[in-house]
Amino acid sequence: MRQKDKIMNRATEIEALELYDKELLALGKIADLIRINQHGKKTYFNINRHINPTNICKDICLFCAYSANRKNPNPYTMSHEQILQIVKESVANGAKEVHIVSAHNADAGLDWYIDLFAKIKNIYPDLHIKALTAAEVHFLSQEYGRSYDEILDLMVESGVDSMPGGGAEIFSESVRDVICKGKVSSSEWLQIHKLWHKRGKKSNATMLFGHIESRADRIDHMMRLRELQDETGGFNCFIPLVYQSKNNYLNVKKFITADEILRTMAVSRIVLDNIPNLKAYWVTSTINLALLSQEFGANDLDGTLMRESINSAAGADSADGIDLYELTHLIRDSGFIPIERDSLYKELKTWT
Repeated sequence: MRQKDKIMNRATEIEALELYDKELLALGKIADLIRINQHGKKTYFNINRHINPTNICKDICLFCAYSANRKNPNPYTMSHEQILQIVKESVANGAKEVHIVSAHNADAGLDWYIDLFAKIKNIYPDLHIKALTAAEVHFLSQEYGRSYDEILDLMVESGVDSMPGGGAEIFSESVRDVICKGKVSSSEWLQIHKLWHKRGKKSNATMLFGHIESRADRIDHMMRLRELQDETGGFNCFIPLVYQSKNNYLNVKKFITADEILRTMAVSRIVLDNIPNLKAYWVTSTINLALLSQEFGANDLDGTLMRESINSAAGADSADGIDLYELTHLIRDSGFIPIERDSLYKELKTWT
């Protein structure tokens, strides 16, 4: 189907919301047909390492269990030497990407990050650096009186290859006023990614759901991403992140069900017709539900991670990542083809 036809026939905001009320398996079948048309039975993953350099944060987000506060009274900031050692070990273990996101720590500031990225790229020129969420870019801009353009130019010059999608949370400002007041706004998040895309760079987009947002808030979030993607084409992947309930102050009483998670996956695949990849991030959804999400439109499970600190602090079973051979076996045993990819979705290896 031509892109023009896709746009003409795409779901409206009202139609997208109505999709949530369809019978679950019927909804999944629609999303699965789209997935099969675009990717066949391929499920992508990469060999990557998450590095979270500091948990000392200026902002206070009610959903966060990672930043140092009275629920997490163990503040830390890594040195460049510690991080470079982690990168060295990760590369030795086959990592082709380092994913560097962190808290908003003024002491681990702009020069600290830019120097770090340059050191990594100098030693490992072929290693893909995915780093700094739009929330971090906004924080550094505010903290140092630099424009978004200036921060993004420094990132490019120091070797950052792509941006992660974190910090989007949910775009509804009324919800953001509750869960992450004072953080980057939805319009600022979108503007930062737009500027990044104008530099010919790719990024991901996320949506945190399963807390106090409504289905309508989720659809609004998707629609705004779809609109920007029509303009720039810069998003590689959409990642619905399931809210993690432990060790934070949001105090959600009714937790999201697997049924609702699968519905959101399927609706995402149908609505976001111009974002090529849909990731079932096993860290927040559990590996079993991520595998099932392959039948509801998802064609990517992220990667091995090797280690992850932010979501595991809130209860996710991801602190030590997942074994490469276990991941490929699980994908294959669920009826799909495990494809190792690079960070920009170039296929590297079919695991048989």
